Amino acid sequence: MLTTFSIVSPVFALILAGWVARRLGVLGLHATTELNRFVAFLALPALLFDITAHAHWCDIWQPGFIAAFGLANLLIFGAILLLRLRGCPLADAAIDGLNAAYGNTGYIGFPLAMVAFGAAAMPLALTAAMITICFTFALAIIFIEIDLQSEQRPAHLVMKVGGTLMRNPLLVAPVLGACFPLTGASPPASADTFLKLLGGAASPCALVALGLFLAEPRQSVARDRKVMVALVLTKLVAQPVLAFVLAGPVFGLSPLSTQVAVLFAALPTGTGSFMLAKVYEREVGTISDVVLVSTIVSIGTLSLYLAAIAPVSAP
Repeated sequence: MLTTFSIVSPVFALILAGWVARRLGVLGLHATTELNRFVAFLALPALLFDITAHAHWCDIWQPGFIAAFGLANLLIFGAILLLRLRGCPLADAAIDGLNAAYGNTGYIGFPLAMVAFGAAAMPLALTAAMITICFTFALAIIFIEIDLQSEQRPAHLVMKVGGTLMRNPLLVAPVLGACFPLTGASPPASADTFLKLLGGAASPCALVALGLFLAEPRQSVARDRKVMVALVLTKLVAQPVLAFVLAGPVFGLSPLSTQVAVLFAALPTGTGSFMLAKVYEREVGTISDVVLVSTIVSIGTLSLYLAAIAPVSAP
């Protein structure tokens, strides 16, 4: 558990830094929104471009793992979206689906995978991260855009949503980045440095923005708490169980592939849903609670999981 906490603790530290900065008045009332816009339109697109531009497709192209982990993400996202549609708009349902499916791959997933499984797990970890960030995240944006468009005619709606998506840097960046490995080219050294510097700011800025929001006075109603608990349980329990079933009994993956799939499915909720909610001006109270609570609870759940598989994964 101490190992897990040492990896998770920087997440808490960044959230706390934002909370303290807001409470002391170092950052003002609009800092949360502006910091999130920086992440959405500059830092995160740079990170997505950098990830796809440097991906080695021969290492990450593992159809069984992609199918198992991708389906676990898609099924959880779709199930929560459909359930939440009964009481809220499509955009909010999509963000809640992201809450239940989008794991914190960068700050927690990669370090834990390296500690638990070593370098052999890194291609699988990169694949899981790309599915989470480039596929699940993009799917949520598509549903949000569909809901926010006022056009009722199907053909015009498709054209309008398509045009909006083609201008969205969060979707355009990974597509452009993928052109490099597909053509065998590499980004220039200066561009590479720029992308790493800018992309490296995405996660810490999003976590600081979450701390800024948590420092604001707000009301929490019983319904929000129930939704929060349901989303946390779905993320930390239902998704890893589903990933285990798909990776093991269904697709028959190797022990290492199965364990990495379950580990990344068991990660706490990342800040992607919080960031999207702020960018699209949706309610973020419950979302911030899900990110914070799932991160706290995951110290125990991830530690238990790693302790349970240690005899299997030990060299």
